[in-house]
Amino acid sequence: MKKIVYSLTLLAISFANAQYMKYPETQKGEVIDEYFGEKVAAPYRWLEDDRSAETEKWVQEQNAVTFDYLKKNPFREDLKKQITDLWNYEKVSAPFVEGDYTYFFKNDGLLPQSVLYRFKNDDPQKTEEIFLNPNKFSKDGTTSLGDISFSKDGSLAAYQLSEGGSDWRKVVVIETKESIQKYNASNDPDICAIAIKTVFKQIGDTIVDVKFSNIAWLGNDGFFYSSYDKPQEGSQLAGKTEHHKLYYHKLDSLQSSDKLVFGGEETPHRYINGIVSEDERFLIITAANSTSGNNLYAKDLEDEKNDILPIFIFEDFNYNFDFITSNGDDIYIQTNFDAPNGKLIKVPFGCYSGNMMCEVGYFDVISETTEVLNVTTANKFFFAEYIKDVHSEVKQYDLKGKLIREIKLPAIGQAGGFSGKDNQKDIYYSFTNYVYPTTIFKLDTKTGKSELYRKPAIKFNSKDFISKQIFYTSKDGTKIPMTITYKKGLKLDGKNSTILYGYGGFNISLLPSFSVINAVWLQNGGIYAVPNLRGGGEYGRAWHDAGTKQQKLNVFNDFIAAGEYLIQNKYTSSDFLALSGGSNGGLLVGATITIRPDLAKVALPAVGVLDMLRYHTFTAGAGWAYDYGTADDSKEMFEYLKSYSPVHNVKEDVCYPATLITTGDHDDRVVPSHSFKFAAELQEKQSCKNPILIRIETKAGHGAGKSTEQIIEEAADKFAFTLWNMGTGE
Repeated sequence: MKKIVYSLTLLAISFANAQYMKYPETQKGEVIDEYFGEKVAAPYRWLEDDRSAETEKWVQEQNAVTFDYLKKNPFREDLKKQITDLWNYEKVSAPFVEGDYTYFFKNDGLLPQSVLYRFKNDDPQKTEEIFLNPNKFSKDGTTSLGDISFSKDGSLAAYQLSEGGSDWRKVVVIETKESIQKYNASNDPDICAIAIKTVFKQIGDTIVDVKFSNIAWLGNDGFFYSSYDKPQEGSQLAGKTEHHKLYYHKLDSLQSSDKLVFGGEETPHRYINGIVSEDERFLIITAANSTSGNNLYAKDLEDEKNDILPIFIFEDFNYNFDFITSNGDDIYIQTNFDAPNGKLIKVPFGCYSGNMMCEVGYFDVISETTEVLNVTTANKFFFAEYIKDVHSEVKQYDLKGKLIREIKLPAIGQAGGFSGKDNQKDIYYSFTNYVYPTTIFKLDTKTGKSELYRKPAIKFNSKDFISKQIFYTSKDGTKIPMTITYKKGLKLDGKNSTILYGYGGFNISLLPSFSVINAVWLQNGGIYAVPNLRGGGEYGRAWHDAGTKQQKLNVFNDFIAAGEYLIQNKYTSSDFLALSGGSNGGLLVGATITIRPDLAKVALPAVGVLDMLRYHTFTAGAGWAYDYGTADDSKEMFEYLKSYSPVHNVKEDVCYPATLITTGDHDDRVVPSHSFKFAAELQEKQSCKNPILIRIETKAGHGAGKSTEQIIEEAADKFAFTLWNMGTGE
């Protein structure tokens, strides 16, 4: 990392490590919990009340210390400028067709939020116009576009608003046809200067209290959406959300009159969503109690007398069933039922329920292979993306499961998209890897021909970097893949500043993808390493399950072994290694530094799940039990969780890495008290001069919807903190 720190090394070492940090005083309470006869102290329970005046004062005091420290960092402004300069290029999403228009998101460079544009499908010039500009949703830019859904003919759109990063959403319905509005353009009330502007007419009132929901239109009359009962006043962020409900909203009617379709007290589930098939024949309902495994139901919308019928029902919710499309009476479902790596099946409506097959049964359309499967559809074709050793391979099939062709990708990396309407001949997909900026391609589904659609004009030369995959051995002998990316010519002398990033949970696969922020790290000579830990989805269900419940320590051991590999092979050393991860990855970092505090110099846990004894008592946390188990399950599960829970394993007389904890005060997914309590424990017990700081973003949530400025500021702070505490340079 010589580019920005060469002349500042002595300053970094002397300032960062000259004295113990002085932290705000954090009061300790006398709360004691009891689990299976064992008493557990909870001295910082009061920090769970994230709306209290005391907690607000604590947040302000912690931020004051943190930002005072960061502002004195000699690297911060230079890093911020580098990230800002590289970020300042036009970024465009893959287009999607709705009605008479093709829509796409675009950010000209540094706009807080990307803008939704469109052009008419029959316009040869593809004249672009702004359809929705989230940057005008609020004066301070903290309200973002959560999602948008169009009616089948494209004449209506329902878009979701997220305020302050919250998962609670509002839904606004508009006509997509422009209308003219007259207004007074003069600031002088005595002068009427009539002007006109184009607007999109809002239909009905704004729908509120929507959470973890898609919008599923049925004709132009209304749509299905999902919500929970709002927690009591004062606990909207941390309050537990238990019973999800699927409603039908008829346009121009009051939300209070919306019809409950599924869920609630009679059919309680934590996660419920409705999907309407493209031909509007079926309402498909997915119902789950955890983030893994669900039951599936269907209703024939052409028959009002027809009840909601089960397709696949298992009391233990042991399998995933994802609706892909329908064709006539046939419903196509991707599942891991009798197929841990996934397969695509066809089920005639009303034919299959529970563990008993009817006379016809279901049919395999795309059979399971040794690679993990993910299916999309367009133009009555299936596109099967396979994950093969953490990169994409894509094959095209017809509705009968006949292989049409393999789609040739530009390099080894991650492809995404491959979806469209049943009659859409041309579709779009994206491709990326750690050194290949996300690029959009257009695919002719009939011929299989791909052509470049949009290539980003970013000042980053991929040819200057190496991104390679290696396999290393974890503690129990399991081979784990890891991708290591760095600048060509890098000297493997153990002195390279390195970020080790991981996740390892919830069946999520970390495939290669380009990041402007990581690109700046690479351009400055840093190494970026990503191991594909157990608990993820890279190798199917067995790989996921090997990192859950009482096998969760496998994930931490995999991460520790990754760091040891980098050190043993001279990519870096403990003095130049930083551990990074967010959400479940924040747990990963928190657990790792309490298990192996000597492994790394810096820790960057973000929005982490850090109190493993109480995570399930907040918001939708109980739905994470498939991965974690809960402290209420059994004495054995309680003891296992307590053995690695970061909040409960900070010890006195231990030197922990320099730690910058990041969270958002509006995070109602992983509530900020996780981070608050972990910071308090570390600050109290840290035995050396390595700083323990917490950076709390105000009017921000779990991460989605952050403005460009917020993202850049946080990234610069993390990098600057990392380098300063490494004393990087020569």
